[in-house]
Amino acid sequence: MTKNLKYLLILALALHACSNTKYLPKNEKLYTGAKVEIAADSNTTKNERTVLTDDLKALVRPKPNSSILGLRVKLWIYNKTRTTKTKGIKHWLNTKFGEPPVLVSTVDLEKNSTIMQNRLQNVSYFQSQVSGDTVSKGQSAKAVFTAVPGPGYKIRKVIFPQDGGVLDTAVAVTADETLLKPGDKYNLDVIKNERLRIDTRLKEKGFFYFSDDDLILRVDSTVANHQVDMYVRVKNTTADRARRVYTINNLFVYPSYSLADTARKKDSVINYAWYKVIDPRKSITPYVFKNTVLMHPGEPYNRTKHTNSLNRFINLGPFRYVKNQFEDVSADSSKLDVYYFLTKYPKKSLQFDVLGRTTSANFTGTQVSINWKNRNAFRAAETLTISLFGSSDVQISGQNSGYNVYQLGGTATLSWPRFISPIEPKNDNAYIPRTNLTLGYTLINRTKLYTLSSFNGSFGYSWKSDPYRQHDLNVININYVRPENVSKEYRDSITSTGNPTLLHVIDPQLTFGPSYSYTYTNTMETNRTNTWYFNTKVSMSANLLGLVTGADTLAGKVRTIFGTPFNQYVKLENEFRYYHKLGPKSTIAARLIGGLGLPYGNSTIMPYSQQFFIAGTNSLRGFRARSFGPGTYYFPNELRGKTGFLPDASGDIKLEANVEWRPKLFSIVYGAVFMDAGNIWNLNSQAGLPGGAFSKNFFKEFAVDAGVGLRFDASVLVLRTDLGFPLRKPWLPDGQRWVINQIDFGNSAWRSQNLVFNLAIGYPF
Repeated sequence: MTKNLKYLLILALALHACSNTKYLPKNEKLYTGAKVEIAADSNTTKNERTVLTDDLKALVRPKPNSSILGLRVKLWIYNKTRTTKTKGIKHWLNTKFGEPPVLVSTVDLEKNSTIMQNRLQNVSYFQSQVSGDTVSKGQSAKAVFTAVPGPGYKIRKVIFPQDGGVLDTAVAVTADETLLKPGDKYNLDVIKNERLRIDTRLKEKGFFYFSDDDLILRVDSTVANHQVDMYVRVKNTTADRARRVYTINNLFVYPSYSLADTARKKDSVINYAWYKVIDPRKSITPYVFKNTVLMHPGEPYNRTKHTNSLNRFINLGPFRYVKNQFEDVSADSSKLDVYYFLTKYPKKSLQFDVLGRTTSANFTGTQVSINWKNRNAFRAAETLTISLFGSSDVQISGQNSGYNVYQLGGTATLSWPRFISPIEPKNDNAYIPRTNLTLGYTLINRTKLYTLSSFNGSFGYSWKSDPYRQHDLNVININYVRPENVSKEYRDSITSTGNPTLLHVIDPQLTFGPSYSYTYTNTMETNRTNTWYFNTKVSMSANLLGLVTGADTLAGKVRTIFGTPFNQYVKLENEFRYYHKLGPKSTIAARLIGGLGLPYGNSTIMPYSQQFFIAGTNSLRGFRARSFGPGTYYFPNELRGKTGFLPDASGDIKLEANVEWRPKLFSIVYGAVFMDAGNIWNLNSQAGLPGGAFSKNFFKEFAVDAGVGLRFDASVLVLRTDLGFPLRKPWLPDGQRWVINQIDFGNSAWRSQNLVFNLAIGYPF
């Protein structure tokens, strides 16, 4: 930075500061923030003082005017748009984007000092002292607080009730899991959490009316050497019913509850298993609730079963709301009657969606879909969904111009809220397991080239073992793709280019077999600094049939079903995502993808519908979708003149890595700086695809890109724009693949050949 530029920057900052302070009321100063100083002594370490400083500074009120790089932009807008009018652009800017000045006179030093002192006492510094003062500089001032913590008090021992009634004994039993550990510093927040922990444990043991307010933790700070003894006690004022264990008596389910009709109607009760159903209209089969009513008569009340039951009622599907009520059987009884009042969704619904989209392959299109849903199709909480869709993707420029893609299809899905199997696994957590049957058909028309008819079906199970782990097991997946109306132009292109991918696209494909997917994620825990997502999936096709029939394509033993060779393979897919918060407004996101398809027996290459693809809006964003690979292969320029379109690159193996920095800019707008790397390969060499097979030099064949983008995150919808460009092109000769030195944003020819704009919905990962 030159001297002149430095001076200009300093002058701009000074003028900006002056423009904000000249509007201040007479004898007032602008409050610029607080400084907290912790007195250094033998009682606290440097790290402890750093933590305390940040903790105490966060307590100071009011907050100063917000700033960006030292510039109080919102305050400047407020000052420049001040008006007495209640309408107009000035009023809108003033109230929408402006921020009134925070004056130093509004800072209550004594109150802030007291709050800080209380905080220090709550974290073991019982002898702390805090004082505050203001320091002025011109028309601004800041608050300076000095804290002398004194010695921190540590826990010497924790004493739980030694004898007493049922409640005291139950409290004492929880002692092994206490959060209060000898040697730890006294901390009021830990004490509060300890009371909640004990309350939670007792709720599992039937103490229905007990509350954490019924506990008191007495502290004896007279112990020598700055230590405390802690006594966990039940308050003497605790009510009698809070000291008793309550058991479940009767459980009633009302599947057709409404606020307009709140009568109990016990004369129409249906006794089923261990619960009772009151459903005069017989709108749903009583056995449906076997998976939702988790508490049983005669058992002690259990909060986990209570909350899990409520979650399961909602997850059943037909019910929008669940109202739960417990009633004492009698005033002197320790038994509870349980009532579940269920309010239904409308049984049938119709949804119409229109979607606009664009891809990095220069396709622009729309999709229209109609979804019809029946939430209680056969009176057993089955969800029947029928979807019809149509889409068009048109490329108005580029190599593939005129070769548009049109799709038409439909899917029918029937979902049962339980396991449909000879053996029903025990499952009593908060999540309903589901059995799913899906049938679908899609017609794909690539104009002037070919038409594909795709039939698919699956039957399997989906369940969660806890909030973090999801399992999906499909006992059978069936997919049949049949080519139709292949044009002469497309067949001539296969011959003239010698590219086997073109033929592979229109190969008849028949796959059938099981698949299993496991997902672990804790990304829903937004208070964590580090979160992650992991998914692994294994799928197979015709393994047993291939073994029984002796299928071996390489030996000339091609086996068929109804005249179509079936595909035989094992496929493994893995994806790992990692998110690290750099602060409240900035996140680093990273992703690794590894996939392997192993064709054998009746196949030498994975079916096209099961192969991996690279590049595009959710992959390598500096390259056109499916525009390169496998390996170092790139559709040669001399062959491009023999066809009006580009073949879609695919492979049996995929490796990909992505990293992205996501800072919040303002409002709902987030920025992004990203880098992607990866490629695809075939497991075996294919004629016409030189350099496409996986080898020991695979790491030299990665494509790399970088770019920037914007995310408009409105919570319910994220609109994403990315502008990427290549850094490494794997199809170039070895030694020339890095193209960083060729980057020239001022050159229109370079921009047209290298800049890739992506517009998409949702984050890429």
